[in-house]
Amino acid sequence: TPTSQSPAYTALAGTLAALAGAATIIVLFGWHVVPPHNQHWILSGMIGPDPVQYWLGWNFFREAPWSWPPGLNPRYGMELASSIFYADSIPLLAFLFKAIQPLWEVPQYWGIWLLACGALQAWLGWRLVGLATSDPIARLAGALLFVIQPMMLNRLGGHFALGAHWLLLWGLLLALTPGGRWRVPGWALLVLAASLIHSYLLPMVLAFWTADLWRRRGAGWWLVAEIVLVPGVGLVGLWAAGFFVLDTGFAGTRERFGEMQMDLLAPVNATVWGWLLPALPDTGHVEVNGSYAGLGALILSGFALFVRPVRKHWPLVVVLGVMLAFAITHRPSFAGHQVTLLPVPDRLVEMASALRASERFYWPMAYALMVAGAVGLVRLAGPPLAGLIMAALVVVQVVDLQPGFRRLASYFPPDAPQMAAQLQHPFWLAAAGEYGAIRAVPAANQGPYWEPIAVFAAQRRMVTDAVYLARSDEAAKERLRAEILSRLAEGRPEPGTLYVLRDAESLAAARAGQRAGRDALFFLDGIHVLAPDWADTR
Repeated sequence: TPTSQSPAYTALAGTLAALAGAATIIVLFGWHVVPPHNQHWILSGMIGPDPVQYWLGWNFFREAPWSWPPGLNPRYGMELASSIFYADSIPLLAFLFKAIQPLWEVPQYWGIWLLACGALQAWLGWRLVGLATSDPIARLAGALLFVIQPMMLNRLGGHFALGAHWLLLWGLLLALTPGGRWRVPGWALLVLAASLIHSYLLPMVLAFWTADLWRRRGAGWWLVAEIVLVPGVGLVGLWAAGFFVLDTGFAGTRERFGEMQMDLLAPVNATVWGWLLPALPDTGHVEVNGSYAGLGALILSGFALFVRPVRKHWPLVVVLGVMLAFAITHRPSFAGHQVTLLPVPDRLVEMASALRASERFYWPMAYALMVAGAVGLVRLAGPPLAGLIMAALVVVQVVDLQPGFRRLASYFPPDAPQMAAQLQHPFWLAAAGEYGAIRAVPAANQGPYWEPIAVFAAQRRMVTDAVYLARSDEAAKERLRAEILSRLAEGRPEPGTLYVLRDAESLAAARAGQRAGRDALFFLDGIHVLAPDWADTR
């Protein structure tokens, strides 16, 4: 049982843990990612297209007037536009920095976000280890183990919003600690934050709340009020961020539920992250790097075997088991070999495919095992020795994860140049002065040339339908394709709109409807372009 300490000491120790978490991020990612006006590391293309998507979502959003709901983002996508939520641009921060934009203009806030995630992860890890011991070495070492692990770092290496694993630690802390008058407001605040950060983290947080509600077994109108309030603020957050602007398309167009499941060996599969344990066969999907917590964290988790859950924590154990089952799915995999345990109706698979990357639902179990492991270690060894052992586990963790650290460094080199602009011909700059919109035909989500077109449009304050969104409306795309193709073929281009022609059918339609002496067709930088009324404007 941890001993009580003075509030001043507790505040200082917690602050030091948070600073250690932030310092870890700076060491691994570099200080150069933090300054808001330093954008080259996002636009370098070295991390893939996702960071460019986030940057585009934010930069179009901050140029648009406030709307209702406030998360609408009409400049990014035009008829295909949805909201800041589907650009994965962390609506919580987008709202904040758009609101203070008259005072402080922030071109990118993801470096600040990385620092905040490291600090909050460490502080909440420190709080969780404090449930087992007040030993300062054990608590600081435990905090570092919660930060120096691939489950979070893998996400901060490109999927920035998903790196908010501190939301899970916050939920776990609330589910493990006694209730109080601030319990319900605390859950409401946590659920609201999760709804404004990422849709995968929200159901995990709600699962922790369900376990806590079950444990407390409240009654009367207070229970009814909590059941209405906590999910209700989550719905309000989703509404504000623009989640409900789509009526369809939540399942995406790629993998389905059961195709991105957690392999049963994933927690001990070092993959590209560790070198003290071997890489094991896996299913090969894009989530296979997401469940290894590092050898030091795994050893700590092993001490959970010496902890027997008390009765009050059985609801949490059940909820963690349900999330683990969801991660494994109805098609479990062992060393890459998959079997279908039971048939699931297509309708249910379609619904579950909104959370198709189900391997992520192992994260709550992994963190709970680390907390239980800290409790077991303290019980076995006593606080002073447990602290030294946990410090040694931090060393093991750092040694094991050297390949992963090198991988992160390659993603965020301080001297990475901004991705060379594909649209280099002088025509583009001249056209930006004449046109207010640039279309990519046919309409598509992440279609050919979407990235250079959208970046160019954002930098020149044009609107565009060249987009990459987390989810999109297929019916809207089909309608837009038909409408624009008809306009081009009939010689009815929209005033002030430039057209990038991405396939043979669009090019043929533009040629058929080209108005002699008014419209110009170019082939520039490997791209066909229709410039309506170019002869008049020039």
